[in-house]
Amino acid sequence: MTTEEAQIREFLASCMDAQRSKDIDRVMSFYSPDIVYYDAVAPLRFTGTEEVRRNFVRWFDGYVGPISLETHDLTIVAGEDVAFADMLQLDSGKRRGGIDLPIWVRETVCLRRVDGVWAITHEHISIPISRKNFQVWFACGKDTPARCGRTIVGLVAASLLVRLGLRRKGS
Repeated sequence: MTTEEAQIREFLASCMDAQRSKDIDRVMSFYSPDIVYYDAVAPLRFTGTEEVRRNFVRWFDGYVGPISLETHDLTIVAGEDVAFADMLQLDSGKRRGGIDLPIWVRETVCLRRVDGVWAITHEHISIPISRKNFQVWFACGKDTPARCGRTIVGLVAASLLVRLGLRRKGS
């Protein structure tokens, strides 16, 4: 592993730690002022730190307490002043409304080093879906098909029935 790769690995781990704790000021310290951020939610493209900050706050506000992020299959290619990383993230935690719905997210990050400091200049987030039934990959194995017969509406309805005491969790 090169020195640059080790630096990027440490940089991304610190960024994920800030996201887990929902420390918005620390999260934004990892981003370049001219960041371009593609997300799976509207408006899909966010530019500049103010738009990206608002998008992170929206994401953080969807959780009660910390966010769990598990990084899988991290790949880093780094040069002297430019680096690229891609990974899978398992995003989970207690969501507002009581929904417990871990989800797989694909992430690509592009970084640039200016005056010895790395910053994220481009980030792309996407949510994998099944081509067969257009269902989102909920927290089953990353290499297994999307849960058969499970839709977001069905999962929300099941969660609501559990909260109302009309169904036991796991049934």
